[in-house]
Amino acid sequence: MNPTWKEHLTRAGAIIEADRAMHFGSPEKELQAAQSGTILADLSHRGIIGIGGEDSQTFLQGQTTNDVRLAAGQAQHNSLCTPKGRMLASFLLWRTDDGYALQLPAELQAAIQKRLTMYVLRSKVKLRDASEESVRFGVAGADAERLLQETFGALPTDTLNTLDHERGTVIRLGAERFEVIASPAQGPALWDELGKQATPAGSACWEWLEILAGIPVILPPTQEQFTPQMVNFEMIGGVSFNKGCYTGQEIVARTQYLGKVKRRLYLAHIDSANAPQPGDEVFSGEETHGMVVNAQPAPGGGFDLLAVIPTEAADAGAVRHKTPDGPPLGILSLPYPV
Repeated sequence: MNPTWKEHLTRAGAIIEADRAMHFGSPEKELQAAQSGTILADLSHRGIIGIGGEDSQTFLQGQTTNDVRLAAGQAQHNSLCTPKGRMLASFLLWRTDDGYALQLPAELQAAIQKRLTMYVLRSKVKLRDASEESVRFGVAGADAERLLQETFGALPTDTLNTLDHERGTVIRLGAERFEVIASPAQGPALWDELGKQATPAGSACWEWLEILAGIPVILPPTQEQFTPQMVNFEMIGGVSFNKGCYTGQEIVARTQYLGKVKRRLYLAHIDSANAPQPGDEVFSGEETHGMVVNAQPAPGGGFDLLAVIPTEAADAGAVRHKTPDGPPLGILSLPYPV
């Protein structure tokens, strides 16, 4: 986290742990605001890998699941796989003046940057930790669009479009969700301006909204556990099937065209005193064939989560957390068809 930005958030009331804004004094009220109001959430818990150089597009094209030949004003979901087609990271990617920005969980940033660097070889590509070069925050809720229009004027019209302004870049993530990327010099004033009408909220609130949107975030406990299709990544536009070869492409393509995806990502709720964690097993009868991907407290109590579950078990509604007699998962509707 940029030191100047961290100091500003602390003065604004943020409780920061491990460079993550946990909350601003009232996690419960912040979560309620995420559900029915408009929130402003720091995104420093997501790191940035900056990728530049004249071969950056060709390099990324051979490593990632999506087609990185982005037009101006486009962002995308994307991922990195092992040769066996298992996901190492999921991320948001967009073009910058000097190449690309790859945004992913901060705890994966160094390892993924190191892995990508191993494949640069003689390519004219430079990778760097760009996490502190900008400040990033999310704005979400019924008034998010109005607030950002008042601050920036024009906004991206379509999901995963970007628009550059003198004060920063805005990415539309959904109908009521946006990300703002600003310089450390511009960020504090923007935060204070938006914070007059939006509720400052901790990272858990933003992650809860990601869960409701059905956007999986690969974390250390779930690395190499899923093919992209298992976490619905092709359904959110994170996989291209006509871009050519990349690491893991053969397995991903074979799954799409020759196989049947027997496990899918589902949105679910559990009522439990024990918080589910990424990597927790889920059971169907005595069998364990599923896993929690992401989970966060829900506004009405209990927890909302994304889990990879056998489709037959999900259809039967017979899925439990951690043990065969653990809390049942109540399957909820995703915002896209499975």
